[in-house]
Amino acid sequence: MLSLGDLAEPVPADLLAKYDVAGPRYTSYPTVPAWRDDFAPDDFARALRAAGATGTPVALYGHFPYCAAKCFYCGCNAVTTSRPEAIDRYLDDLERELDCVVGELGRFHRTAQLHWGGGTPNHLDDRQLERAFRLYADRFRFTDEVELSLEADPRLVSREQLRTLRALGFTRISFGVQDLDRNVQEAIGRLQSPALVRDVCESAREAGFTGLNIDLIYGLPRQTPESFARTIDEALRLGPDRVACFGYAHLPSSRPHQRVIEEAELPDAPERAALFQLAVRRFTEAGYAWIGLDHFAKADDPLAVAQREGRLHRNFMGYTTMPAAHLVGTGMSAISDVGGAFAQNEARLGPWRERVDAGRLSTVRGLWLSDDDRARKHAIQQLMCNLELAFDDIPPGVDDLRARFAPFEDDGFVEFGVDRVQVTPRGRFFIRNLCMELDAYLPTQQGQGRFSRTV
Repeated sequence: MLSLGDLAEPVPADLLAKYDVAGPRYTSYPTVPAWRDDFAPDDFARALRAAGATGTPVALYGHFPYCAAKCFYCGCNAVTTSRPEAIDRYLDDLERELDCVVGELGRFHRTAQLHWGGGTPNHLDDRQLERAFRLYADRFRFTDEVELSLEADPRLVSREQLRTLRALGFTRISFGVQDLDRNVQEAIGRLQSPALVRDVCESAREAGFTGLNIDLIYGLPRQTPESFARTIDEALRLGPDRVACFGYAHLPSSRPHQRVIEEAELPDAPERAALFQLAVRRFTEAGYAWIGLDHFAKADDPLAVAQREGRLHRNFMGYTTMPAAHLVGTGMSAISDVGGAFAQNEARLGPWRERVDAGRLSTVRGLWLSDDDRARKHAIQQLMCNLELAFDDIPPGVDDLRARFAPFEDDGFVEFGVDRVQVTPRGRFFIRNLCMELDAYLPTQQGQGRFSRTV
């Protein structure tokens, strides 16, 4: 059980230095750098057919890449435009891709979850939102308990748009707030006042959204404990059901637009850790459950209930209560976890369009999971979601777990019990490091600049 006393003391600086390494966030295992470039559209088609044959519900992800402007910190696959006709053409192409997908998966396959991300899904106007929704609703059969959710930029929200989304059936919305300090906002190129965010959240409640999520980021330039505390206090006043508090990943070599950010203004590793520890303490003191790696939820929220009952899951859409056996990603750069394989669509708009316009799936990489991959994936999920690993779930290829975890045990990150190893409150700050010990591919990937820092 998480004790507030365990969070009151800063994580020792020597431990931060010891474990501050580059590592995956484990939204998948094996992680994307391990996937193969020779995994072809025919492979993805075979995986879709395998999923369709099971008849079990799928989760759908739709990627809408367009934004009004690109924020300096952004790590998403995004394209800026002010032209509605560009979005209309994207929807034309998405329709062709969806026809290819259901041609393999089967039309009207049962669907338990639809989530739209980006980019900025609410950059679409009401007409485009309605059309985009019909693209999915006309090809998939939503279950009675389906969850429809999307990400939204508060700066683009209107009351009319929120009413349109609710009329379509969306019940959960995630607002990208990131930080509410003006000095930080200027450094990241994203200005939005607390008053605007308050108004948008109130409007979402009035429109009938039953799930209100807020996204924050720690580790941004010019953030201080005092400024971030004010942001957290303002977020708490909004009363969100869930909060995602992500660590900023500064990777200017692969995301050139991040070069605008002054590295000298970024918090160092101890300062970043202190910011996140502050978030954990403030949200848990306010009655939120700390979910997995970096999420928080009200105690009665389904996400918190799922964690208490050991039913929490994690995929490319984040932490979820819906253990759909298959996740089908649509749109440029989208990722699927389906039919025993991972598959990623072409991430560049032009080449993606050329493929789908030709009536083909746009797969550019992927991986068929081996038995060892599946066993390690399950074990990593247990650590990331349920903060424990039963000895019966230790992958066959990891016969020395106690030896691997001995340094973590010495540093107070884990405790070994009769039949399982459990992550301690201190260990939760280093859960990515724990999972890295189960990663068979990592030794060949480290040192290549592909991952963010774990602290």
